[in-house]
Amino acid sequence: MRQLENYILGHWVKGDGEGQTLYHAVNGDAIASASTRGLDLASVLHFARQKGNPALRKMSFQERGLMLRALALHLREHLHKFYPISYQTGATKADSWVDIEGGIGNLFAYASLRKKFPDQPYCLDGEYHSLSKSNSFMGHHLLIPKEGVAIHINAYNFPVWGMLEKIAVNLLAGVPAIVKPATVTSFLTEAVVREIDASGILPEGALQLICGSANDLLDYVDGQDIITFTGSAKTGQMLKSHARILSENVPFTMEADSLNSIVLGEDVDPSMPEWDLFIREVRKEMISKCGQKCTAIRRIFVPENKIEDVQLALKKTLSETIIGNPLNETVRMGSLAGMLQRNELKEQVQKLLASSQIIYGSMDSVAVIDADAEKGAFMSPLLLFNQQPMCSEAVHEVEAFGPVSTLMPYNSLEEAIALVKLGKGSLVSSIVTNDSKIATDYAIGAGTYHGRILILNRSCGKENTGHGSPLPLLVHGGPGRAGGGEEMGGIRGVKHYMQRVAIQGSPDMITAISKVYQPGASGITGGLHPFKKYFEELEVGDQILTEKRYITKADIDAFAELSGDHFYAHLAETDFNGTMFEKQVAHGYFIMSAAAGLFVDSYEKNPVLLNYGIDELRFTKPVYVDDSIQVRFTCKEKIPQSKKEPSDIDKGIVKWLVEILDKENEITAIATILTMVAKLKQE
Repeated sequence: MRQLENYILGHWVKGDGEGQTLYHAVNGDAIASASTRGLDLASVLHFARQKGNPALRKMSFQERGLMLRALALHLREHLHKFYPISYQTGATKADSWVDIEGGIGNLFAYASLRKKFPDQPYCLDGEYHSLSKSNSFMGHHLLIPKEGVAIHINAYNFPVWGMLEKIAVNLLAGVPAIVKPATVTSFLTEAVVREIDASGILPEGALQLICGSANDLLDYVDGQDIITFTGSAKTGQMLKSHARILSENVPFTMEADSLNSIVLGEDVDPSMPEWDLFIREVRKEMISKCGQKCTAIRRIFVPENKIEDVQLALKKTLSETIIGNPLNETVRMGSLAGMLQRNELKEQVQKLLASSQIIYGSMDSVAVIDADAEKGAFMSPLLLFNQQPMCSEAVHEVEAFGPVSTLMPYNSLEEAIALVKLGKGSLVSSIVTNDSKIATDYAIGAGTYHGRILILNRSCGKENTGHGSPLPLLVHGGPGRAGGGEEMGGIRGVKHYMQRVAIQGSPDMITAISKVYQPGASGITGGLHPFKKYFEELEVGDQILTEKRYITKADIDAFAELSGDHFYAHLAETDFNGTMFEKQVAHGYFIMSAAAGLFVDSYEKNPVLLNYGIDELRFTKPVYVDDSIQVRFTCKEKIPQSKKEPSDIDKGIVKWLVEILDKENEITAIATILTMVAKLKQE
């Protein structure tokens, strides 16, 4: 029997002794063992901090994002190696797709997120704050990669997705990771990490893997480290209260299993598309991954007058589920991850049966195909019914981690909201309704107890990603029992691995540190017009002050005719008494257009390929007839772009600060425009 290896200190090594035996979930055969005994875990942390962290911190967001993309492409080429191993965890092809390719999808998502960040290792956060009358003193916030390591303690149900969804975030942030998967399915995590190692894409020390017990790993963490945990609330609380974590104030993000719910709106009846969506969603969440999902539906709330119809529909659809060997293409539900998980599941169901009853399925038998129900960790889907959910505690406190859900009635939307809150905090809840008022009242009423709410109806029925699918750019987590933390969430998640530090100083100094031009900083003037410079030649701070242009009545009248904008303030004959204006005022968009005519060098071809858009356009002061305008035009920030196709032009995005000044040298409008600028060296 093979012993899994740990990937630490840049090498694959075995732990001492035989370790924990790992079993094939479908046939019960022993397939591997795992051990971390004898490993110097303090050295593992030290290696990550001394090797992986400096290497990642030197890379820019752009480089780290491209690294994630390369890794995703590499893993996608080796899918054929991962699926056969995934079947040994009891997962069907559909289950494996979510775990494996869903995890790789997270890498792609965070690779694309690099476009939201600058081409440097750190970034600004939020808006600047002027701290003096003349703007010679200002404040801002920087986000800098932490100098520690991300420690991911993951659950057994998603051995690939659980790892990739987390490391995608910390690697983009510039922080290395130590992954400790749940031992029972760690053989699949090991296979993926072997391919990551073989790719040579990640810097040394950026990723390490521990297959087996965490032993004394947490004894050596410090305040620069970040810990994430996915699993039971009980285990999470135990880890969170570790003396070292408390004494060093180590950030600890917990994503705990919770009593997630789905609510059938009072407006929905069997004749509506929402009815079928509801039944399908419940069935899918009960059988997907054999119910072993932290986001699975555990509580089903239905209007009391529809309980019988829902019960019949769920029984029918569950009876059509084919259970057995995941390698059989007709199978729709595989097995639990192992016998231990099945035994624990039965114990939890027994607790629920003190106040609920089984209305579909069996605790003791299940019909399977192409497998042995006793040798494999198979379990029948169990639909329970609880008549009095307001008076029952267990159904809101006990989670049976498998294909188990409890059906319950409610009498009003207010009662449904009160019932879902009895779960004391959940990762997700869904409401199926075609009534916007019901949806609004539910989202606002139940939102404080949930990390995510899905509103499901006919409009999104075909394309929705489902109750149980956390998405890379949305937060995954929940309050209370669900752990009180957040994972993923796009830019929000990246910030979790970075230190936010307030910086104060002159605009020139903040510009120099941030590499983003700050209002009031000195500009770089003289020489070529900025539009004549290639991407590499441009410097943040390159600036021109244009000639002046006088705004005439003819200009304003002509723009009104051309645009069709005859708002009263733009008409000379308007009686301006009681208005905000003194006399005929120029259109804001005309002023912006006229400004472009001042700063655009348009007489010959130049490196500027196109205008990419306008951000943060504000009109701060009216421009009247016979006023003049001029533009202070400054290179604010540069962001390189990668080619989508080999034939693409090498280019980058340049952000320009446009300050439109009036004859009193006061700002009348301000905006950030974006242009695509060609690179001098075309590859």
